[in-house]
Amino acid sequence: MTTHFITAEINLQESPTATHAAIEQALQERGEPLRWAVTAVDEETQVAQVEAIVVDEADRLEAVADA
Repeated sequence: MTTHFITAEINLQESPTATHAAIEQALQERGEPLRWAVTAVDEETQVAQVEAIVVDEADRLEAVADA
């Protein structure tokens, strides 16, 4: 299983719930998120900086197949 440290910029949404969903969706595109955190917010541009640890999707599928 390979993990990767990634960063992403996410536009803040109308509600915290919608922002959470946008973060989860963006991270899923890069792999399976193990954990993530909002590390900064630019109030002027309404963009959140997110740092995450993800498992590479191909590695995750291989691990499931081997189980």
